[in-house]
Amino acid sequence: MAGGVLTLGQFIGGPDSVKVEGAFPSTQKTYQYNFNGSINGWTFLLDYQTVVVDTISYTRDGEPNFTDSQVIGFFPKGVVNTSTYINVISTSLGTVNVTHPSGLYPEANGILPDSRKNVPLLVMSLHWTDSATPPVTNIHRIAKILSWEPGVLAQDPTTITTTNYTSVVVGS
Repeated sequence: MAGGVLTLGQFIGGPDSVKVEGAFPSTQKTYQYNFNGSINGWTFLLDYQTVVVDTISYTRDGEPNFTDSQVIGFFPKGVVNTSTYINVISTSLGTVNVTHPSGLYPEANGILPDSRKNVPLLVMSLHWTDSATPPVTNIHRIAKILSWEPGVLAQDPTTITTTNYTSVVVGS
């Protein structure tokens, strides 16, 4: 197994604070956040980065297990258009709809069909800063295990030289 610089838990901030789900690159999904109070004066930012982990195993219940997963590379970080994909439903009640748009992982980056090796993981991070003095910023992350679908290049994302993939492997 190749030696990565970080475990997946180190990259995403610990396993207890991150929701993990499966998705296709073409999936768009909206999540509703309820802050249970006024969010007047708050600001929001939604960014993302795809990392590649060397291996993913699964429990008997089908849940992903990242205990032995190492981050072996990444694609450039991006920022989602806040005015398009973050919709404050109620400032007084603190209800916000956050949409994770499709297409954040380009099809040309490649995914191995039915793979547990060199798996792209799209990590979405919602940042919110309140209006307190001093302001406090919190982050919620959702990691999406990306699966191959028709239209996506059926290839190992770590071997494609025409993308912006950066390897962080330190040994073999």
